[in-house]
Amino acid sequence: QVQLVESGGGLVQAGGSLRLSCAASGRTFTRHTMGWFRQAPGKEREFVAAISWRSSSATDYSNSVKGRFTISRDNAKNTVYLQMNSLKPEDTAVYYCAAVELREATPLSTDYDYWGQGTQVTVSS
Repeated sequence: QVQLVESGGGLVQAGGSLRLSCAASGRTFTRHTMGWFRQAPGKEREFVAAISWRSSSATDYSNSVKGRFTISRDNAKNTVYLQMNSLKPEDTAVYYCAAVELREATPLSTDYDYWGQGTQVTVSS
């Protein structure tokens, strides 16, 4: 069982930056691919970024955030990060961290077994 706790959300002006963190419990963090998803009001949950358990250089991003967001992980701290730069009002959403064991980075929410509670990100124009 893996428990995930997100933090770092908040209110920021357009063009600003935020860094989200997701702390994972347990001793198997290194065996888990980690993903970030988001859900805006009235919309379906969508993929943001993922990082493979196998290599921190194996990442995937949605087209809407590529070049602005960076996902990374610190296995010593059991934590995955999402650095968000050049934020836009359309990035406003609840951001969720997710985990799946021994699977390559995947954009499909149904591939993930564990989810955090989410953290709100609001970007004002």
